Amino acid sequence: MSYALRHWSLMKAAAMLKPTAEKRLAESRAQVGALVVTAGVVGAEVVVDGKAVGKAPREGEVFVDAGEHRVEARLEGYAPASQTVKVAKGGTAAAALALVPVKSEAQEAAPGARAAEGGRAPGAGAGAPAAEMPPAEPAYPGPEPQKRSWVPVIALGAASAVGLGVGVGMTVASRNARSEADAQRAAIMSRGPGCVHAPSDVASACGAFEDSTSRAGTLGTGAIVAYAASGALATGALVYALWPRSTVSGTSVGMRPTASLAADETMLGVVGVW
Repeated sequence: MSYALRHWSLMKAAAMLKPTAEKRLAESRAQVGALVVTAGVVGAEVVVDGKAVGKAPREGEVFVDAGEHRVEARLEGYAPASQTVKVAKGGTAAAALALVPVKSEAQEAAPGARAAEGGRAPGAGAGAPAAEMPPAEPAYPGPEPQKRSWVPVIALGAASAVGLGVGVGMTVASRNARSEADAQRAAIMSRGPGCVHAPSDVASACGAFEDSTSRAGTLGTGAIVAYAASGALATGALVYALWPRSTVSGTSVGMRPTASLAADETMLGVVGVW
């Protein structure tokens, strides 16, 4: 929830939910402690109580139970750094870890130490592989896969459910209006030849019959539109959820839209590989 609030969508539908999310986070936050961990070297692995929680620089806090916790930072070529911190419920504790480069054996050996060995011929050991020096600076971690926001899926799914509900409601109302029109038609036919050249006592019933028939047709058309909109929104949510995410900006994912128009069909689809 903390991550969601830091990257909250700007959609109006999502903005309505943000106060509720903030309230829930505050309620949950009061039950746990938080650690703000900093390490002096980019790419260092951060470990809390033996469990890796990401790499430096780490975004956001690490939520933990109240009490003491051991925080470590590890990176190849550097001596591990650790610190024990104590945090209370609803509180925040900071852990600053300084990583120190590890010297190789070749760096630690003093020139006088090699001269004191004595008895070794000049050049003895020449050609032996030199001790590998640790890198002066760590390599930056590669790009991480872009994280997917599920807010559009939830919004599209909710809108699809609303559209489906509207379609069902209009279908029921259309059937009721149709049944009412059938009853009115039967009553009119039982009283004479119908609405063509109808006498004055039947004309009002014919008008009511026409209103019921028109209302049934309008509601039926609205139901079809609502069903179509619900299906389109559900399809949009499904495509967004299954659409591959690229780890490199601008990389093609092999997706393309396709359309087919014929005398007896109309199709719009998305072709690709998952």
